[in-house]
Amino acid sequence: MEGTQRAGVGYVNPMNEGYASMQDVARAAGVSVMSVSRALRNAPKVSDATRARILKLAQEINYQPDPNLARMMHSVRGKKRVQSHAVIGVVRDHVMADGLLASTYQYVPLESIQSRAYGYGYEAEEFWIGRDGLTSRRLQEILVARGIEAVMVSPQSLTLPCSTLDYSRFAAVAFGFAMRTPALHTCATSMNLGVQLAAGELRKRGYRRIGLAVTQWIDNRSLNGYSGGWYQFQAGVAAKERVPILLMRHNVMSSNYAVFRAWFKKYRPEALISFERDVPDWLARMGVRIPEDVGFVVHDWTKATAEYAGIFHRRDHVAAAAVDLIHAQLLQHERGVPEVPRHVLFPAEWVSGASIG
Repeated sequence: MEGTQRAGVGYVNPMNEGYASMQDVARAAGVSVMSVSRALRNAPKVSDATRARILKLAQEINYQPDPNLARMMHSVRGKKRVQSHAVIGVVRDHVMADGLLASTYQYVPLESIQSRAYGYGYEAEEFWIGRDGLTSRRLQEILVARGIEAVMVSPQSLTLPCSTLDYSRFAAVAFGFAMRTPALHTCATSMNLGVQLAAGELRKRGYRRIGLAVTQWIDNRSLNGYSGGWYQFQAGVAAKERVPILLMRHNVMSSNYAVFRAWFKKYRPEALISFERDVPDWLARMGVRIPEDVGFVVHDWTKATAEYAGIFHRRDHVAAAAVDLIHAQLLQHERGVPEVPRHVLFPAEWVSGASIG
């Protein structure tokens, strides 16, 4: 049969190695090639009924997209779109009362986001809800007025004002799991694997009684990766070598000294995974030396803590993956809270240092 005929299942286009072309789909559906292209890309301006009919016909006549051509066209369309959606908004919480703004608690750096965004032709700009009177409602108005269609959300508070944004208009990605609702696509480090990696490295070096002391909020942000990884690690060691995890209640670290001191004196760990700030001072105050009396590992290592061994969260990779997810959503015209959120998790990296024997 000629390729212009309305074909059924089993249709073969002899001029296209067994596959129908987009033109064949357009002729069969009685629409333009552009309409077929939009329907296949889930683009706007195509009704649900028309999209469903085109997709059904495409399957019936054995249409197979060319992935190389698709990538090329995405690149061309992306360059056009960047002119009108040139900024990715990086939304941060700024709630002083929560005690989470100290350098103890790390962010995904704006510079890492900007570096990846630049490769796609985007800029990245920070917006702090709670700073200088900026409310989530006012931020919503600003983003819409400026034509910003993509946001990265960095939830860092107990009250989570970022959760009150209306995400229906945005391609969105969150860093970490502090904000459980709405459930956005998320990029993070797998701290379940991270703490197991660190504990394994310490055991290789002869440490047996190993302790983990972090705040409850840090564990929550990791989707309980710290506590889950710790329980899994301890399941594989002798009972006499197990040190219960210390999840400190207060986000302001200075409020946790008494409970930390009591926990440390009771269980006497040979090595400790904890914060690089406050905790070393507490140990010195207690007359405990690093590394002579206790090995010390920073739970969230950065170049600024190079004097210590630590767990490197690879936030540069987390930032890059988040930009990739934003770009993919913009290409596919995806907006709002996803039906099935994607979780992109990166393995942590072990960094050795002079704070362990």
